[in-house]
Amino acid sequence: MKKIIVIPARFGSTRLPGKPLLDLCGKPLIQWVYERARESRLADEVLIATDDEQIGDAARSFGAEAVMTSVACTSGTDRVYEAVRGRNAGIVINLQGDEPFIRSDMVDAIFSVIDGERVDAATLCCPLKDSHEYENPNTVKVVLDRAGFALYFSRAPIPYVRDDRRAAPYKHVGIYGFSMSLLEKFVNMEKGRLEETESLEQLRILENGYRIKVLTTQYDGFGIDTEEDLQRANKMLALYIH
Repeated sequence: MKKIIVIPARFGSTRLPGKPLLDLCGKPLIQWVYERARESRLADEVLIATDDEQIGDAARSFGAEAVMTSVACTSGTDRVYEAVRGRNAGIVINLQGDEPFIRSDMVDAIFSVIDGERVDAATLCCPLKDSHEYENPNTVKVVLDRAGFALYFSRAPIPYVRDDRRAAPYKHVGIYGFSMSLLEKFVNMEKGRLEETESLEQLRILENGYRIKVLTTQYDGFGIDTEEDLQRANKMLALYIH
């Protein structure tokens, strides 16, 4: 069975309309993510899933396979599932299209833990050192149990820092891996109250009694959510290119 990476991309972002096509150092944002995904040693296929022909045309222009999905998809994971249906997938990674600094070793770590430990879902986190990010609702935080499974994800600054006896805060990194069996169940689960409150679809998994393994990495990138993020990313990538 195949290991497949899917990058869901929609045009109608509330904060940054047309986000996947925004210029980042001479390339559309979605192309940076796709090129990082293509560096995976374990992926059998990399797909861009979208309901927008502009994004589909752009993806094909840089050699990606674009899968056109229904406008009725209500979440990125619904779009991912629609893209892989019928492709003999065993493990599917949902790689968010606004993470241009993602590394292929991070993707492969998710494939490996799902395959090796037979967990149904896995994701990544990294130490959160910036107090601004800790307070920023666009930065999703996660708290873990002692075995490295997620206890909760939130846009709020968790864990609450009462004094110096603190647990290290972790930032969630926008990549999810699923066994195909859980992915099929996920898209048929009803949205829970926590998911709708936080607007975080991974909470649907926890609310339905499934566990998410969280691997810790030293990732130093970020997702593009605002115009400020885009400007910051342009500066960082310009240094990388030159």
